[in-house]
Parts: sequence; structure tokens; C-alpha cells
Amino acid sequence: MTLIEIKARIVKAYPDALVEVSDLTGTMDHIQVHVETSHFKGVSLLDRHRNIMGLFDSELKSGELHALTIKAKVKE
Repeated sequence: MTLIEIKARIVKAYPDALVEVSDLTGTMDHIQVHVETSHFKGVSLLDRHRNIMGLFDSELKSGELHALTIKAKVKE
């Protein structure tokens, strides 16, 4: 899965989101995402993370993505 595909999946779920995606190790299986969207207003940090992790459930289960670091903020 490419960084562009990861970003596209997040933007599809959160159309107003500002999204940054980076490969932490150069192996494309340790990814960091920064997501800022108004959809997170009133949503706990834990639920924000769960929602984003859920977008990549099959890739995380298969091992295609080994680690997903998330920073999720409310867009003002």
C-alpha cells in the first residue's frame, strides 16, 4: 500500500481532512498519519484512533501494515 493510497482512504472517509502520511522506516509497513478533521469534534481520542485504525483493518491483520502511528486532531 502506497502513501498516496493511505491518504486517499483517509480522505474518502473524512472529506474535509487535512492529512499527512509518512513512512517511518523506509519499508512501507511502519506508517505515521496526521489527520485533522471536523468529524472528530466531540469524539474521544481513543475513538478517533479506533476509527482510523478501522480504515486499515485488513492491512493490519495481514501484516501489510505492521505499525500505524496516529495523530488525530479536531479541525477548527
